Amino acid sequence: MSREQLVRIARRNLAHTAAGTQDQADGVVQVPVTNYFDEDRWREEMEKVFGRLPVVVAASCELAAPNSYIAGEVAGTPFLVTRGDDGELRGFYNMCSHRGAIVTEPGTGSARRHTCPYHAWSYDSRGRLAGVMDADDFGDIDRDCLGLTPLSVAERAGLVWLYRTSNPLVDIDTFLCGYDEMLAHHRFDQCHVVGRQVIAGPNWKVAYDGYLDFYHLPILHKDTFGPEMSTKANYDAWGPHQRVTSPGRGWERIVDVDESEWDDSHLIGGVWTIFPHVSIAAFDDGRMYMVSMLYPGDDPGSSFTTQMFLHSGPAPVDADDIASEADYVKKRMEFNHHVVKDEDYFTGLRIQRALRSGGKQFNLFGRNEGGGQRFHGFLDTLLATPDDELSSLFKSLHD
Repeated sequence: MSREQLVRIARRNLAHTAAGTQDQADGVVQVPVTNYFDEDRWREEMEKVFGRLPVVVAASCELAAPNSYIAGEVAGTPFLVTRGDDGELRGFYNMCSHRGAIVTEPGTGSARRHTCPYHAWSYDSRGRLAGVMDADDFGDIDRDCLGLTPLSVAERAGLVWLYRTSNPLVDIDTFLCGYDEMLAHHRFDQCHVVGRQVIAGPNWKVAYDGYLDFYHLPILHKDTFGPEMSTKANYDAWGPHQRVTSPGRGWERIVDVDESEWDDSHLIGGVWTIFPHVSIAAFDDGRMYMVSMLYPGDDPGSSFTTQMFLHSGPAPVDADDIASEADYVKKRMEFNHHVVKDEDYFTGLRIQRALRSGGKQFNLFGRNEGGGQRFHGFLDTLLATPDDELSSLFKSLHD
């Protein structure tokens, strides 16, 4: 079924390519500029978006081995995700049960035990309290009740999602609306992580608008990759999750090829976004993926994006191959850091300041920017949806 959808999308792009057209929304949409900086609105987004929905924090291949882990922070919540020695993936508050210290430094690695740097209380890879320094002097405690506090996690399509709660209001399959079947065609589970880097940015919605926007590509990125890009974009949605493709670019490879011979690599181009914060782009015919995980900062005017780079296929073992991959990865990461920091987010931060000036009341999303229209429309709907109706909202989108 998922391949049939890819083929159908390819047919539509080929038709638009031949006609020089693109999909268009019904009209132009106005989004109040206050949505990008109003503090009450921002706090509501932290509670009702990032507090209720799962967010991507890692690739499964990064946490494949027993005792592997990733630690970080999402919207003020320090987290630790570990692969237990039993092979099960678990999530926790990265917070010591003794006095609340951060147990594990942000980053990835492998550890049988996670030891608090404050008083050396330690936890095993299943989150259980394993050691208490000077236990006889400390006093009687119930260790079974003092493990790391759990958070819910899920794995789908080679990616790891984290909830900022142990009792999710919407399960992962309902949330994804079948999108994981589409993402599975990228075969992230067969990749290996070759790098991560973090870039500071503007309000998370200012940044996310750019990931859904092909209209700016030849203009803003005129000195990098822009000249080879088109302004035209088509949008396909699975609930709030969207894929953006451009008619006229890349599709020439399959114009004269029978549909039965269309390879997945020819069908999965474009930008794949996962609501509310992820953008996935492929480079060099799928040789590398950049998974951009966009997280809100400490206030409405800030965010940070973790770029996770996945190299397709298994990690090389030959010394020459390792060196060749390292050189390729270094250049690709430097290029994407420059594009996002010095072009996208440089512009976004100036947009953020301009919006607060009061010069305009609305941002505009044209008929050719249907992805941005859908994103902001669903965000408004989500904020208006109470907890007990959240699962029903996502179930209604499966059709």
